[in-house]
Amino acid sequence: MLATHLGELLGATPPGVDEALDVVDGFDGALVHGFGRLGDDGAAALAALAGALGGSPLGGPAAEAAEKVAAGSVADAHLAALAGGRTALLGAVHDALLAHLDTALGRARAGWEPGGDVPDAAANLLAGCRSWLAELAIAGWRGVDHDLVSASDQAIEALLAEPALRRQAVLLDGLAAELRACSPVATMAEIPARRWADLWARGVLLAQPGGTAPARETVSGRLLLLGTDVHEHGTAIQVQAHWLLEPDGDGPPRLVRTSAAAAKVDTIVGPAVWRVLADRPVLLRALAEQRAVQIEGLTLMGGDLLWEEDKARLGFVAEPFATARLHLAGAAAAAVPPLERHPARIGEPVFLEGYTVDGAALRLGEHALEVDMDRLPACGPLTPELVTASSACIGLVRWDAGRWALQPLAVQATVKKKQVDAHNGDWALGPTDPKVEKAMARSGDTVLVLQERAGRLLRK
Repeated sequence: MLATHLGELLGATPPGVDEALDVVDGFDGALVHGFGRLGDDGAAALAALAGALGGSPLGGPAAEAAEKVAAGSVADAHLAALAGGRTALLGAVHDALLAHLDTALGRARAGWEPGGDVPDAAANLLAGCRSWLAELAIAGWRGVDHDLVSASDQAIEALLAEPALRRQAVLLDGLAAELRACSPVATMAEIPARRWADLWARGVLLAQPGGTAPARETVSGRLLLLGTDVHEHGTAIQVQAHWLLEPDGDGPPRLVRTSAAAAKVDTIVGPAVWRVLADRPVLLRALAEQRAVQIEGLTLMGGDLLWEEDKARLGFVAEPFATARLHLAGAAAAAVPPLERHPARIGEPVFLEGYTVDGAALRLGEHALEVDMDRLPACGPLTPELVTASSACIGLVRWDAGRWALQPLAVQATVKKKQVDAHNGDWALGPTDPKVEKAMARSGDTVLVLQERAGRLLRK
């Protein structure tokens, strides 16, 4: 990323973004206190949401929903209209920010193409979800207690038993777990209103019957690694690898990502988390050794490439910094699915070099881009010290808390007069740092111990 690109990116926020986020904040404030006791401020917030959507097809339903809810009538259709309106408003913010970023980078992006209709799921299971989410909306976050959270248990258990509804099940299970950990919420000093409203609105929309799936296509070609992003929670790990796809034929290179996720327990931390993904040896070796991957007949949905081990073959070593320098600027990006259009979802691969590090920011000329050091995973070699000493970086540009920031995925740094390359995925096959290896040896193999214990329990 050149200084001119960075200056354009960090310039004025696209018009309307701040105003739209203010409307969303008002809605989220109403949800804190609950739709069952809105008051004048809450009613005004819902009316403002409807007003912001006045020129869209959602304007009419949102206005009716705001009026009915303010009058004390809370029906499924009203909540769906409000959740859809909030999601659409954040989607417009996302689109404006992403277009601003694409313009700064000179990046081409494909248009959105819907696929077929989603098969109808069990109506009674979706109705159970909507019922609990309606109870949350009426009570508000301040009204959440252990009894209200426990009311979700039966619905979530039924969802988890239905593979087609796993996405909805995981979302509601996660929301319920957060609420349970914070109950009674009335005693909390600060409430994560935006986050919980995001989860609530997504849950309401996923619980509606029908829908449209993203368009699918089958692709073959060569994947060149750019970087690895790791999302870790107490009970789950997800690894997202960002690639440059060189498709077979004459098509231009495309930006894609592959995801691998697994459940875990909260005692599996640090480099040990890679062990729970051991059933994907081709993917892990490609990340650890920065290998190109030849793929044949994988499914691509938007920018997400659905990984299948038996359709991927390891190739030559393809140094990610060389790939980024030569090809990233001309790669085409995929369209973002409607439900994924949220400012927090933005994470676009970029390559920067020739900068200096000033505190927690990378400076190119007169412009500085903040670095999000909190996103550096504990399962890889990347550290704040290496980022500070770096002169080249592959990262994801994100929009967070009202400003652009960079999440490093890999850096080139000079350590003791030697160039060091560090990538988040370097330890996918185990740590390469002798000190880390010794520390893991002293503490024991947590995954192996848990597997042995599970085996003994199953044999009893």
